[in-house]
Amino acid sequence: MCSQEVVPSPCIGICQIDEAVGWCAGCLRTRSEIGAWLAASNDERRAILTEIERRRELLQS
Repeated sequence: MCSQEVVPSPCIGICQIDEAVGWCAGCLRTRSEIGAWLAASNDERRAILTEIERRRELLQS
């Protein structure tokens, strides 16, 4: 990926926060991550995506 390309949102249109864990059921972001996404740098977005992958692995174990 070119460093100039904008990192796309992981939103899949299933926007429902699971109150037990605090993550969106669709994209696995927290409310604060969702709110910060538009203003986040590409590096910040990649950090959120890394955290999403960690959460996905937790859910699968």
